[in-house]
Amino acid sequence: MTAEHRDPEASGLRVAMIGHGFMGAAHSVGWRQAPAVFDLPVRPHMAVVVGRNAEATAAAAEKWGWDEAANDWREVVARDDIDIVDIVTPGDSHAQIAIAALEAGKHVLCEKPLANTVAEAEAMTDAATAAAAEGVRAMVGFTYRRVPAVTFMRDLIAAGKVGRVQQVRAAYRQDWLVDPQMPLAWRLQKERAGSGALGDIGAHIIDMTQFVTGLSIDRVSGVLDTIVKERPLLGSGSGLSGTAAEGYGEVTVDDVAVFTGRLESGALASFEATRFATGRKNGLTIEVSGDQGALAFELEDLNTLQFYDRTAPGEVQGFTRILVTEPQHPYVSAWWPAGHMLGYEHGFVHQVKDLVEGIVAGEDPHPTFAEGLAVQRVLAAVEESSQNGSAWVGTGAGTSEEEEQ
Repeated sequence: MTAEHRDPEASGLRVAMIGHGFMGAAHSVGWRQAPAVFDLPVRPHMAVVVGRNAEATAAAAEKWGWDEAANDWREVVARDDIDIVDIVTPGDSHAQIAIAALEAGKHVLCEKPLANTVAEAEAMTDAATAAAAEGVRAMVGFTYRRVPAVTFMRDLIAAGKVGRVQQVRAAYRQDWLVDPQMPLAWRLQKERAGSGALGDIGAHIIDMTQFVTGLSIDRVSGVLDTIVKERPLLGSGSGLSGTAAEGYGEVTVDDVAVFTGRLESGALASFEATRFATGRKNGLTIEVSGDQGALAFELEDLNTLQFYDRTAPGEVQGFTRILVTEPQHPYVSAWWPAGHMLGYEHGFVHQVKDLVEGIVAGEDPHPTFAEGLAVQRVLAAVEESSQNGSAWVGTGAGTSEEEEQ
């Protein structure tokens, strides 16, 4: 019996998570907490977690509350008792797993970025479109959309609080690679990760910009740089005692991405994604300026939103700090009394809520694979611009795909 023939109201939605580690932990918290906090129409059940290392996967299952551990994702995807496949593996396996799961009639949640290439993302989106005709849903995990302050920012912009959007400034700054002795992890290998800071954290600010403004990024111009070009291989110690040939490997992705975007409305946006911003741990910021006001958000102060009302009398104009913890704010009513803070993990709980509600309602939950593909095209255009020294590269998102000179 495939997922589309199961009765979720009778049996619940049984979830298989492929991969674990950091993202697996965050997703596990989401699956575990969502049915306890929200009045979901169907309860998700943490059935099985899948990983290549039997011992590590069993430990993850025990720690995070999965019923069982398994080591072959193909066998798990084919099981009749699995309804949702949650993909938290490196990007090089996203397309293969997601397409197989969708063709097997399973709903799919896939971590961002959707894939490593535009071609893979297109194939995934085609599979999701075909599956949707059979009632199967697919969603990509741009979780920062579900921070209440970010969703509220989107709502305020849609309500016209900033007027016509004139400029966007977005950045995601981290510093975990400043030490040149940090080992060569999979995120630093193009064949596994697809790209570096650009795809890993730049994808977030691309999606967030399009989400909060409701505007697509039409074309981009940018540059990528790799600051530390070789790093110690995993398992080679600090690398201080080895030679480059024996103990080091090449970094094949970018460390820094800086680019400009032109929105479909004509407004300009500037973006920075870096793992070399010394002192910045998880510094995602976005500011949207309009002709009637402005809004600013900072992830390291994720319960607040800054609002500037240009229509207010001059003597009282200034940025106002909004504490986004009231029951009227998105998602907040299910949590704590007003003024009590939410944290990083809550976005993953909200993600589960939206996915489950979409599945039961028979509606595509956002962001869809098509939205993930749109981000993938922006990533590819930035990379092409950097490689070719092009002034502008079109993303194919709007009507104006021609390069500007």
